[in-house]
Amino acid sequence: MACSCLSDDTWFALSQMRTTTTLQVEDPQIIGPNSPGMPEYCLEKVFPVYAVGVSEPDPNLIVSVANTASTLGDPIWDAVKLEAKLEAEKEPILSSFLYASILTHDCLERALSFVLSNRLQNPTLLATQLMDIFSDVIMHNRCIQCSIRLDLQACKDRDPSCLSYCSALLYLKGYHALQTHRVAHTLWNQGRKVLALALQSRVSEVFGVDIHPAAQIGEGILLDHATGVVIGETAVIGNRVSLMQGVTLGGTGKEIGDRHPKIGQGALIGASATILGNIEIGEGAMVGAGSLVMKDVPPHSMVTGIPAKVIGYVDDQDPSLTMKHDASKEFFKQVAIRCKEARSNGAVASKDDGST
Repeated sequence: MACSCLSDDTWFALSQMRTTTTLQVEDPQIIGPNSPGMPEYCLEKVFPVYAVGVSEPDPNLIVSVANTASTLGDPIWDAVKLEAKLEAEKEPILSSFLYASILTHDCLERALSFVLSNRLQNPTLLATQLMDIFSDVIMHNRCIQCSIRLDLQACKDRDPSCLSYCSALLYLKGYHALQTHRVAHTLWNQGRKVLALALQSRVSEVFGVDIHPAAQIGEGILLDHATGVVIGETAVIGNRVSLMQGVTLGGTGKEIGDRHPKIGQGALIGASATILGNIEIGEGAMVGAGSLVMKDVPPHSMVTGIPAKVIGYVDDQDPSLTMKHDASKEFFKQVAIRCKEARSNGAVASKDDGST
């Protein structure tokens, strides 16, 4: 198994534990009613490099690692704590901040709740109140517990500027905006819509990201830079999607009801792309930066332009994982040939019109 999901320092410290320890799952509800027996799971199977497409772990099993009382613990949370300790040694001026944000907490869920509440507080929405809201929702929602880890791994694996899990948890506003949305979405579904909208408003003010609480977003998501991202009420985003800054998933302004885009899993949406209407972006598709998309996009195709047109097809199963926004020399050569032929055909058509 590749080890790219851990920083070098963290991998060195955890390598012995990861290669010699197995996890015994003892909760039959975690495994499921149809699962035979109580199997052992190696850490490599619990946390494969999911964000770069090796395999998909069982969400319940991932959460069971976070909740287990064994000495094994939660690999991502262990990585976060170790990275925080190392950073505190390197930068003593940050030791109090790192201790309060991470090292004083007993799990990733509570640390994340602390970080979000302190980022989003204002004079009338206190950090202690927000901490209670975030903790209550996250600690009782296994899907969110799974997603916060897979989103964190997506940041570490796909963003070359992300130094560690710890830095993503503390500093990346795309990650913060996404996890706040997950809480707001749960509150929205519980009928607490006013509170959900209040969180949406604060996220928009603080992070510059506007995600309606009703929008449905999968796991293993990367909001890279995130500034200016707008996601409408009826938008649906599949698993393992990457969106760059300035992306809009909006309506056309002419419809009511289900009016926002549906993004297939593994899609890569380039910077400042605008996708409007109840249309589908196929699995593994790539939308070029600055494109305006108003029609369905076929799976594994590459579209660009205003309005966007299909200019080729993507070799990668999930371009969101490789984050390759460019294409090969041969690909661009074919695009240039097509454009030249189109211009030539247009010129011939113009002459024919003139002669009649």
